[in-house]
Amino acid sequence: MQRQRRPSPQRPHTDEGFALLMSDEKYINAAQQRALRTLLMLAEHDLDGLAPGEIARHLKTLPSNTTRDLANLRLAGLAESLANGRWRISPRLAELAIVLQRNLENARQRLEETRRRYARD
Repeated sequence: MQRQRRPSPQRPHTDEGFALLMSDEKYINAAQQRALRTLLMLAEHDLDGLAPGEIARHLKTLPSNTTRDLANLRLAGLAESLANGRWRISPRLAELAIVLQRNLENARQRLEETRRRYARD
């Protein structure tokens, strides 16, 4: 017997216009998407952070979901709690951005060296 697919509900897109990257939605997980949206929210409030309740209200989810998401983000080294109970992204994300920028610069230099080797002057 062949399994019938139920129509999938409309998935919210972020303000930046992120769309699903895979055409087959069987790989999409609502809890993971919510955690990623939480991370994006924290990135927009990196100085003062956000209270878990603010995150839950904005994402229209239960506070327990937000608590779980924040705990997972902390475990991954992507979020940290402040002394006042608010949360923000961790410095790890900035470190990753610096590594990426350095890698891109190294790649640019290698391409430039290759271009010079093959260029006719």
